[in-house]
Amino acid sequence: MDWFTAPDYWLGRLVFQRALAGVYLLAFVGAALQFRALIGAHGMLPVPRHVRHVPFRRAPSVFQLRYSDGLFAGCAWTGAVFAAALAAGVGDLVPLGAAMAMWAVPWLLYLSIVNVGQTWYAFGWESLLLEVGFLAVFLGNARIGPPVLVLWLLRWVLFRVEFGAGLIKMRGDPCWRKLTCLYHHHETQPMPGPLSWFFHHLPKPLHRVECAANHVTQLVVPVLLFTPQPVASYAAAIVVATQAWLVLSGNFAWLNWITITIALSAIDFTGLAGPPPGAASRGAPLWFVVLVCAVSALVLWLSRHPVANLASRRQAMNRSFDSLHLVNTYGAFGTVGRVRDEVVVEGSADRVPREDGDWRAYEFRGKPGAPGRMPRQFAPYHLRLDWLMWFAALSPGYARDWFGPFVERLLAGDRDTLRLLRHNPFPDAPPVHVRARLYRYRFTTWRELRETGAWWHRTLLREYLPPTRLAETSRSEPE
Repeated sequence: MDWFTAPDYWLGRLVFQRALAGVYLLAFVGAALQFRALIGAHGMLPVPRHVRHVPFRRAPSVFQLRYSDGLFAGCAWTGAVFAAALAAGVGDLVPLGAAMAMWAVPWLLYLSIVNVGQTWYAFGWESLLLEVGFLAVFLGNARIGPPVLVLWLLRWVLFRVEFGAGLIKMRGDPCWRKLTCLYHHHETQPMPGPLSWFFHHLPKPLHRVECAANHVTQLVVPVLLFTPQPVASYAAAIVVATQAWLVLSGNFAWLNWITITIALSAIDFTGLAGPPPGAASRGAPLWFVVLVCAVSALVLWLSRHPVANLASRRQAMNRSFDSLHLVNTYGAFGTVGRVRDEVVVEGSADRVPREDGDWRAYEFRGKPGAPGRMPRQFAPYHLRLDWLMWFAALSPGYARDWFGPFVERLLAGDRDTLRLLRHNPFPDAPPVHVRARLYRYRFTTWRELRETGAWWHRTLLREYLPPTRLAETSRSEPE
């Protein structure tokens, strides 16, 4: 069955598998370190309460059967161990069936996490990791050549990621068609990085060139992924380069990194790597051929949903069409904000809250806070609370379910919640009152940065949550 494998892609598979395992590792470690405050038994959105209202068929998860914080931690760290082993190449040292099982374990465990993660896990890169992780189960190991069908399915994923993002932009905000969105994007994106200030201050003509290049990369280049080599490799290399540019310009968790990972699987490294090792050139056993063909047929059948979505004028972004997240639709920044608002959370030890009292700000790890603090680089690590705070500033409706519990845990001095923040301004005892205020942020100019050392300028807009004490949090909502 020479048609079934592509031995020359052995190095592309190796790089892809190692990189994907690295993304898995970050995802599991992040889940293990953040879950108690977010979705733990005593978290802001507890898993036990959630699963009582969601049937297993809608969100299959091991935590539907039983939940405890210890079990969740065990699953997350088990996933991290398997991911680390795969990143180290253990999957290539065992028989094919064992390697498939090793890839299936992190996929099943992360599926269990995402399906109970609620709004904290409602990001497109969660479904993307699961979709690509599912295909990785059937990519084989060093004992056989890479299956051609799975390599094509990975290109199909990459096509949908890029082309879907390109279409959502052209159908969405007019600034994409006017080539002006990047006048605002670097300043208003969810979590700016250390170079975002500099990207924002690039000349406007260059921003327009960036915008036009983005349209080419997302609407033209993805089609070339299905052309013969070396054109397909050039197309994948362009995707890698543009995603690297995005890595430099902001913090988008592992979205850019996993997109780069998928693109690497489409590059023909034959000239660089030489002929495949003897094991990688072997044919695949019949049972594996039958299984891969069946999975490929299933994926193609399920692809009718994202194809219909791509063709629709009412295209949806980042949507899963099945509870296993096998085939999904993607997209990003169909709308670009023109201004940046931030919720600043403060506490006070005063028994009677006063406007001019001693209010101390809770600084977050990644989201903008103190104007003089330079944005940091955290991606590909995902700071889930910081990301949701960006949505909270867009509209209180995005935070209605979790912001009150968040404030309650600050008032109680909850250790797990405080660990999600950069520092605790009340190390000795929790505050008596907590309030939240909405500020309008903008990047400073070159002159302002030289004179003040501040990266941001902010202006108070209004009160977001009035001063609240512990007994009042159950009936307090952001305005």
